Amino acid sequence: MATSNDIKNGSVLNLDGNLWTIIDFQHVKPGKGGAFVRTKMKNVLTGKVVDKTFNAGTKVEMETVDRRDMQYLYNDGSDYIFMDPDTFDQVPVSDAIMGDAKDYLLENEKATIGSHNGNPIFLELPGSVVLEVTYTEPGLQGDRSSGGTKPATLETGKEIQVPLFLEAGTKVKVNTSSGEYLGRVND
Repeated sequence: MATSNDIKNGSVLNLDGNLWTIIDFQHVKPGKGGAFVRTKMKNVLTGKVVDKTFNAGTKVEMETVDRRDMQYLYNDGSDYIFMDPDTFDQVPVSDAIMGDAKDYLLENEKATIGSHNGNPIFLELPGSVVLEVTYTEPGLQGDRSSGGTKPATLETGKEIQVPLFLEAGTKVKVNTSSGEYLGRVND
């Protein structure tokens, strides 16, 4: 069993049956009193972020999480099927684990899947993806820099806000964590 002194960014702890990833940590040695470790942790399943402080030397249960880059193949109706490009093993990922990631993932795209004891527990996408706008109201001539936005539907079905001048068929770069438009992509 590890101690709180072994905590590092990316470590996964098992606290009360829940898995938490360390986002940030700081070892603190005050002038008076004992040392402690201040952490910011993210729940692997729910995404909830909390701050927690451990006394130095406190026993903590570290877990190993296997992170692999996998290729998205298809949705079979209930699960999303990913393939390990090295072994060609196919891994089903449930809708609950996919969360909002399904709004940004096209077939044959890569994603990182974290698994614990052989079961997928989370999915990480790249910071941004390129998707095509399938529907939006016609662009307005002259509205090139007014800063206004309008709704647009992407090829995955996700709706985002884009500048007024964009038209259907345009490829755009989208932030996968916030869902905001980052810019046009020219092929």
